Amino acid sequence: MKRTHLTIPELCAELGIARSTFYDWRAAKKAPRCIKLPNGDIRIRRTDFDNWLQSLEDAA
Repeated sequence: MKRTHLTIPELCAELGIARSTFYDWRAAKKAPRCIKLPNGDIRIRRTDFDNWLQSLEDAA
């Protein structure tokens, strides 16, 4: 069963990208929606990530 939220390292590992690439995408508003926790950590909902990937596929 897939986890419902991803950490940045998990997302980067799944996509095969560097952490800096994720932050570049986030700054350019091209990353999937993120949740910023009170401690500053960031999580990405698995559903948001999957929908984001789907939107990239449709755009190609």
